[in-house]
Amino acid sequence: MDTPKIPFKLVLEDGTIYRGFSFGARRAVTGEVVFNTGMTGYVETLTDPSYKGQILVLTYPLIGNYGVPREVIQTGLLHPYESPAMNILGLVVSRYEEMFSHHAATKSLAHWLRESQVPALSGIDTRALTRKLREFGTMRGTLSTVEGNDHVGGDSLEMNRLVALVSNPGIDQFPADQKKAGKRVLVVDCGAKHNIVRSLLMRGIDVVRVPFDHDFMAEDFGAQGILISNGPGDPRHIPITISHLQKAMVAGRPIFGICLGHQLLALAAGGKVYKLRYGHRSQNQPVRSLDSRQCFITSQNHGYAVDQAAIPAGFNEWFVNVNDGSNEGIRHQTNPWLSVQFHPEAYPGPVEAGVLFDEFISLL
Repeated sequence: MDTPKIPFKLVLEDGTIYRGFSFGARRAVTGEVVFNTGMTGYVETLTDPSYKGQILVLTYPLIGNYGVPREVIQTGLLHPYESPAMNILGLVVSRYEEMFSHHAATKSLAHWLRESQVPALSGIDTRALTRKLREFGTMRGTLSTVEGNDHVGGDSLEMNRLVALVSNPGIDQFPADQKKAGKRVLVVDCGAKHNIVRSLLMRGIDVVRVPFDHDFMAEDFGAQGILISNGPGDPRHIPITISHLQKAMVAGRPIFGICLGHQLLALAAGGKVYKLRYGHRSQNQPVRSLDSRQCFITSQNHGYAVDQAAIPAGFNEWFVNVNDGSNEGIRHQTNPWLSVQFHPEAYPGPVEAGVLFDEFISLL
């Protein structure tokens, strides 16, 4: 049965209005409007905690055609979901396909959105919207019914609390099946995708996952290394994690940062970050190693970047983005500290950068 066409709209802070139809929860939300150029992987993308507080525009024109798969527990984590729940604030697509077809699908995308209380808009020109965001930069916007006001309201979530909203408050232990003797990594959960944990487990590394504000120098559970995860928002909003990182650096502990974790490591070492014009969000971002000249096609989801003019003392720039030249990684010259702006764990996206987990493990 087709979803009834109920008018819905997106209002941008510059006054532009995009009118279409609702296919999610019919409620108003306000947040940062960002776009993702990936062609597939919407299940993993919508459950990525880095999208907390954001209205996501998918540039691929057809969304929903393979539905939503059943939930499967693998190594104690939901699969293929990247967190226990949908994290986007709202969704915008050109065309929603209600008639899905996939052997693992159990429900439609619209059903999942309504279940998750996430509003969604279809039937607009997402190419025009993306061009606007590329030209003028990321904007705030409001999704609402046509009866709603034609202006942008207040943010639906407290932007300085995004990491606290997505970080698992408990301490979880994940033992690897095929253990690499004595190797354990402490994952600091700033909004960690499940596949970060899976990527370590498949390499024989036991994992302990702790909240973003856990003092991992006071209690490290016998871990040989520390991984600082991805997550949403401005890294400067979580000074407690930066402080704990600084203590770990004084002790010379091996550290690997991913996405938000990359920015946090740079700040802990005395570097700076800045907000990108419209961010990098897709599964097709090319990066190049300045050491080996090797290129990777990577999965990315971030709105901030490490300032290349303020790379911390003792660090070398490791990776750069081929499209715009922005920083994509740093590595210390003598200490076991390295980080990347992209997602070597993928999901969705290419997995070729997964070798960086091996590089980190070699430092343990």
